[in-house]
Amino acid sequence: MNAALKMGMSLSIDVDALLGRLLESAENISDLLFIVGRPPQVESSGRLRPVPIPGLELLTPAQTVELGAHFMRQNPRLNEDFQEQGSCDTSYALHDTARFRVNVFRQNGAHGIVLRKLPAQIPSLEGLGLGAVFREIVREKNGIVFVTGATGNGKTTTLAAMLNELNETEDIHVVTLEDPIEFLHPHKRSTFSQRELGRDYRDFATGLRAALRQAPKVVLVGEIRDRETMEIALTAAETGHVVYTTLHTISASMSINRILGLFHPDEEPQVRQRLSDALRYIVSQRLVPKVGGGRLLATEVMGSSLRSREAILLGETDGRDLHEIIESASTQGWHSFEQSLLAALRAGKITEETARLHSVRKLAMNRAIDLLRKELGPPADVVPAGAGFRLEKDQRRPGA
Repeated sequence: MNAALKMGMSLSIDVDALLGRLLESAENISDLLFIVGRPPQVESSGRLRPVPIPGLELLTPAQTVELGAHFMRQNPRLNEDFQEQGSCDTSYALHDTARFRVNVFRQNGAHGIVLRKLPAQIPSLEGLGLGAVFREIVREKNGIVFVTGATGNGKTTTLAAMLNELNETEDIHVVTLEDPIEFLHPHKRSTFSQRELGRDYRDFATGLRAALRQAPKVVLVGEIRDRETMEIALTAAETGHVVYTTLHTISASMSINRILGLFHPDEEPQVRQRLSDALRYIVSQRLVPKVGGGRLLATEVMGSSLRSREAILLGETDGRDLHEIIESASTQGWHSFEQSLLAALRAGKITEETARLHSVRKLAMNRAIDLLRKELGPPADVVPAGAGFRLEKDQRRPGA
């Protein structure tokens, strides 16, 4: 960290005023970025936009160091993480206006900062447009539920909506282990104990082990990052708790492979057995560009059935394909990304290009789009092929 800042030099940047200015610069802002050599930027509806700020036309290394130090607030744990790992996560509140998840990181010898804007209100299942199957998910009384997807695709928001549904319907104790705490859940019917990494517990494995002694019915683990945490999460799911957690994977099949990859190959048969018994749902999601601007949530949902458990236990083959199992269980609310994207395409919410780009199985999506075209027919404003040439011929030979 800059030596002058260590000695307590006063900040030359009014950080709160800067954040307020950025938030006012556009609608649908999800992130604020501070990168050396660029002006402050906001991500609005999935697109980065520079915001002209006097004195910060192009951010300098000294300015990003100053901003990073402000967000780390001389917190020993954050400074240790930054020095040892090259990045750290924390939260930040802008008065009563907004809350952020903050990541300060090294990049090209300088500091970079990204602030994820957190919704002011706790989201609901209805507000996010999540289907009836999500109410089935929150009715589970034991087992493990994964919400997966790349960073920035709304996993935390979906989990917050699921916990909110529990809060309004169940008289239970919910313990959350987060890095950092993003949504502050009020006590409604449920009682919430929200714990933050570094401030309330040392690491996820330690926090999860302790949580099992805190009489929870539901435990949220912000992210499973290692074998030890996965082992404890499976044990919790096997002993009458519901565990909600996340993985950075993009489909049910990839999630199973990621979980197995955390363990030694000799342990695979036992892990498959435990996972087939404990797994309740895998929800995979991504945010895709919407026609007219903004982003749309596309999901894949797989639950637990005899066929899915068999595929997990014995492995996938031509006759045991999780994708096919998911698509054939649509009556239970399960669906693949392709089915979710096709429904949005049929409703005119996304383009064919978006459907293709964000599908997991490209060839299957191309075939499905071709069938959809034949079913719907050409758009009303499309002239049939050859019609223009016939018109020209008639114009050239009016007497023909």
